[in-house]
Amino acid sequence: MPSLAVLASSSSSSAARPSGAHPCFGSAGAGTARAGRLHLPVSPSCNIACEFCARDFNRRDHRPGVSRRLLTPSEALAVTERALRICPDIGVAGIAGPGDPLATDHALETFALIHAAFPHLTNCLSTNGLRLPERLESLIEVGVQTITVTVNAVDPDIQARISPRIVWRGRRVEGRTAAEILIASQMEGIRRAADRGIALKVNAVLIPGLNDAHMGTIAEAVASAGASLFNIIPLIPQHALAGTLPPSAAQIAKARFQAGAFIRVFSHCQRCRADAAGIPGISDIADRLYGRRFEAETFSHG
Repeated sequence: MPSLAVLASSSSSSAARPSGAHPCFGSAGAGTARAGRLHLPVSPSCNIACEFCARDFNRRDHRPGVSRRLLTPSEALAVTERALRICPDIGVAGIAGPGDPLATDHALETFALIHAAFPHLTNCLSTNGLRLPERLESLIEVGVQTITVTVNAVDPDIQARISPRIVWRGRRVEGRTAAEILIASQMEGIRRAADRGIALKVNAVLIPGLNDAHMGTIAEAVASAGASLFNIIPLIPQHALAGTLPPSAAQIAKARFQAGAFIRVFSHCQRCRADAAGIPGISDIADRLYGRRFEAETFSHG
């Protein structure tokens, strides 16, 4: 495959601002009601272990970390071409899994192909942020304009209970040390991306009993680092937290109120799959893209 630099169009000293409406960055009344997005499931592995995360291949679950199948970068380009024919309202090509897009090179290779073929699309990435500082310049080279970083705590003791281990520079790290590395990488990545003109949103999974009283502190920290939007995602009880009750409407409202003192809060998240396609809440073209045949792959877990 040609190098990323050859495939990507020339980059400037700072990232270009998003060229069109983005359903995950605008408000409901800001021209995003008919903004389409395409999530490309090209990332096979993850470099952190989260207690709430259960990645899977299926057609039924409507949640992050789930896809019908994995795509190669070249397959993702073909899917993008087909999606634009079916739904011309798509203006965003996003990669949000099923694993972490920065844990391997698959996302960068995919963005390079898409940026060369469809430079009008806004390339969007969602990551845990562990490798964001080291990969930021490569992301800018391949046209990434918006980044979402999931930050579930800025207190290492809380973070260690949510994500007890990471894979860092080829070795497994656990506990508080892992949490400190992850948080430091997230904050550095957000600061550097903001300095380069990237539009930044932070997702935080609201987990009763773990970080429900911590949302304001997270929001203050990420806003100070340069994030402009904060999205609180209610816990879906599964994996190690299958026995934890999801947050109530009152808990969600309280967390949003606390975060809103520091940053604009995004409140219409659809908790999309890693292979979501179409206009959120209006059209879903994923079955037309992939067919109804289920094609499972295997994951490499960090």
